[in-house]
Amino acid sequence: MTSMNLSPNGEPTLMQSLAPALRRDRMIIEYLTVAQAAEAGQDVISGLSQTPKSLPPKYFYDDRGSLLFEQITQLPEYYLTRTETAILTESADAIATLTGPCELVELGSGSATKTRLLLNAYRHQGCPLRYLPVDVSGGILEESARQLLTAYPGLSVHGLVGTYEPALAQLPSSILPARMIAFIGSTLGNLTPAECDQFLQQISQAMTGGDYFLLGVDLQKDPAILEAAYNDSQGITADFNLNMLHHLNWRFQGDFQPDQFKHHAFYNPTHHQIEIYIESLVPQTVRLQALDLTVQFAAGEALLSEISRKFDLNQMTETLKAYEFDVVRTFTDPQAWFGLLLCVKR
Repeated sequence: MTSMNLSPNGEPTLMQSLAPALRRDRMIIEYLTVAQAAEAGQDVISGLSQTPKSLPPKYFYDDRGSLLFEQITQLPEYYLTRTETAILTESADAIATLTGPCELVELGSGSATKTRLLLNAYRHQGCPLRYLPVDVSGGILEESARQLLTAYPGLSVHGLVGTYEPALAQLPSSILPARMIAFIGSTLGNLTPAECDQFLQQISQAMTGGDYFLLGVDLQKDPAILEAAYNDSQGITADFNLNMLHHLNWRFQGDFQPDQFKHHAFYNPTHHQIEIYIESLVPQTVRLQALDLTVQFAAGEALLSEISRKFDLNQMTETLKAYEFDVVRTFTDPQAWFGLLLCVKR
């Protein structure tokens, strides 16, 4: 960590006085209680029993699904990751300047690749470094935390393994003067409007006045660009989508035949969202033994596996106001394809 000077009156600066507390416990990984109903697959039973059928996007992510998604982020058609990374590369110093000393809470931290851009900015300004990653994968969280501790000797990490709701409710007390909750990667777009409202309410309740919220959102644009991003020429997105069926087979003793389904994704201009479906090619019956569930599919019947909503920055600014967030500054790319909103809690 960058050494700090004394304040004008000869006393240690705020950064110096906080540093020992940050260094005492450099890494804590806390496993949160997860709702047993969700773990038992009740969300699968509910989703496959309704009309139209749907499944939660979390079932994309077994080991193979995580690997496929990493491949997706490198595809030429998939602009989201590289565009947001470019924005963060340009804006991280400005964000650190606007917030000042600030501990970083990241929802859905994953490999924490983009997080390093923010940590570099805070380190460059001589700020203490405290990071609270939240992720459902304890293995990925622990591995990324260890890599960050090696790269940032002054960093302390308090990881929370679990879903967003319990993590937000159980955030440890802040050590630094403020905290910033980062929800980047356009994940907000995977939530329905009702789920989005509930999520923003939870974020707001987890914060105090003067805290910051950094939100990444994909923006409305030419539908051809959007549809290409979710229908890549190499078929990686299709493999990722259909891998959900392999995951269900493994996890719940199912007999899905993925080659009897196809990937289908398109832009819905009315709702400003990409809709991703898994469509049955033939009439078929699927059994999930562990859930004691039998599901009938008609030929051409589709289940919704994901939505990806696309936002307007002005509308999002107004939405955030309803949850006591004022947008301090908006960052975007030259083409206005993606946006980062830095907000402060009133």
